[in-house]
Amino acid sequence: MARSERDGGPRSADICDPSHGVDDQVTVDIDSLTSSVESMMSQNLIMPDKVCIFRVPHILRRHSEKAYTPNAFSIGLWHRHHPLMKATEKVKLKYLKGLLSRRSASISLKGLIKSTRGIEKEARSCYAGPIDVGVEDFVRMLVIDGCFLIELFRKDQDTYLREDDDPIFSVSCMLQYLYHDLILVENQIPWFVLERLFKMTAEPGNATTLAQLALRFFQIIFSSDPPPIVPSNQGPKHLLDLLRNWLVLSSGKEEEGEMGWEPIPSVTNLVYAGIKLKVGKSRSILDIKFQNGVLEIPPLLLQQTAEVIIRNLISYEQCSPYSTDRITSYAVLLDNLIKTTKDMDTFTSSGIIDYWLNPDEAAQFFNKLYQDVYLKKYYYLKLCQDVNRYYRRPLPRWRVLLMSNYFGTPPWAIVSAFAAATLLILTIVQTIFTIIK
Repeated sequence: MARSERDGGPRSADICDPSHGVDDQVTVDIDSLTSSVESMMSQNLIMPDKVCIFRVPHILRRHSEKAYTPNAFSIGLWHRHHPLMKATEKVKLKYLKGLLSRRSASISLKGLIKSTRGIEKEARSCYAGPIDVGVEDFVRMLVIDGCFLIELFRKDQDTYLREDDDPIFSVSCMLQYLYHDLILVENQIPWFVLERLFKMTAEPGNATTLAQLALRFFQIIFSSDPPPIVPSNQGPKHLLDLLRNWLVLSSGKEEEGEMGWEPIPSVTNLVYAGIKLKVGKSRSILDIKFQNGVLEIPPLLLQQTAEVIIRNLISYEQCSPYSTDRITSYAVLLDNLIKTTKDMDTFTSSGIIDYWLNPDEAAQFFNKLYQDVYLKKYYYLKLCQDVNRYYRRPLPRWRVLLMSNYFGTPPWAIVSAFAAATLLILTIVQTIFTIIK
């Protein structure tokens, strides 16, 4: 039997009281605690303008760990101690040695280190979050990684610079690793560091820019032709930002994003409604247009690197407070258009999308890209509204109903073909009788 309060049992007020059982003798130094919180608030709590290299948030990373982790080459701070990256450190040193051996006597390793030391604080401020790396270690990393990238891009353009035993261009898998590793949002060093090292080691009279070399190296990701350099008011922040700038600026007129989002039917239903698909001529995959019942989309090759570049560009847009949602908007639009393998077949038959994946994986490609992301402004809202206005007209809607419910199934396809053939025969017979008469 439970004891009553009169018998000395626990009172209900004691049980409900959260302070019950806590030592009332514990004292808190209010002045010290207040001072501690004030000290915490006095720190700079605003993200500096220069921050451009971010850790991918777990909520995004969990969808595809391999899309954010380098395979073989660590560039920058955050993956350099990974066991898999140790083997390629010798490759970087070999490239640095080769670069220095071709330069004039006025350019030395000491000169490169001294110059980089002068921008160490500025480079450090580009990384989000605290950095537990000393000055010497940080400068060493910038010089070795920066010179490796510069030498890589120069060797990619000029085959005469490559040795017979070049560890990258003589081993086929190495380039594939680099196409993956160099476009990761976590695997970057500041662009201005690369520019400084590039200018210090450039041959006199060579007008080729670092941006031209870098884009030529990455041209395989987007197209078969070397992409042109598009003028920009400000330089890129790193290699990934360079690729994003090229995609955005080469898409033509910079459009303003709009608040809100409007879904559109799948590409198969759009074709049923009489909308024509056209392969776009733009060099940028972002340059999608709709006019007079024609949806024009630049070609896209879905390969192993495609998911990596798009995921990292989306993550970069999500992390950077100064970046627009152009790539995220592109992923949202393509996800709307591609819902089934039939939609993917519609795109491939029109020559817009080519893929190295199996049809099911290709159809799911865009469905998984923008999970757990936030779209501040949608850059294809007007296009979606125009498409929907065209689609909702009476005639296109009847075409969709007819095609999907009747002619889309094999029996009706046979009947319709038979009816068309019969009509053609009757027309020919009628023409013959008319001639005889």
